[in-house]
Amino acid sequence: MEERHFHRRNLPHLYYNDGTYFITYRLFGSMPNAILSELNKIYISEMKIDLNKLGLVKLENILNKYEELLNRNSYLPKYLSDERIAKICQCTIHYYDENQYKLICYCIMPNHIHLIFKLIPNNKGISKIMQSIKRTSASESNKVLDREGIFWQAESFDRLIRDDKELYFTINYVLENPVKAGLIDAWEKWRYTYINKDYL
Repeated sequence: MEERHFHRRNLPHLYYNDGTYFITYRLFGSMPNAILSELNKIYISEMKIDLNKLGLVKLENILNKYEELLNRNSYLPKYLSDERIAKICQCTIHYYDENQYKLICYCIMPNHIHLIFKLIPNNKGISKIMQSIKRTSASESNKVLDREGIFWQAESFDRLIRDDKELYFTINYVLENPVKAGLIDAWEKWRYTYINKDYL
């Protein structure tokens, strides 16, 4: 890994110019500030700021807590339940496949998206990739919904996947997400899940 970039909003982010990443991005307003503060306390206490030294057991606990917080409030925006919006998000994710990254896996939930990809050479960097994905999908979704305003939350959860064991764990976590949320009884039945055949 030749180059890395660090920046901070509510959570620390460390980006390299290569590697495999797990990203979660969510709708604006999908997590109230009070709940987000609760989550930040978990990050600070469990992660010790260094995301890359976190064991899989602790990582699973944190991811499950994050998911629980996202799914806790049924009154929050769930635009991604709309088939038209989910398809826009799918198209936007696939657009950058083999262009900026090799797409491995994703799952579109009612108010957030889990995404795993491997950066390819000469990519424009995760920050710009995610800005493009969110900007395009937000613009198209707002048109369909006949709404204005912020669509995606600026903050995302992102993690560099360090080895095959962690990749296997993370893929399974993504695929099983709608099952754990009680939306379906088998991950294969969820319409908005994708897994690259090379990883089956």
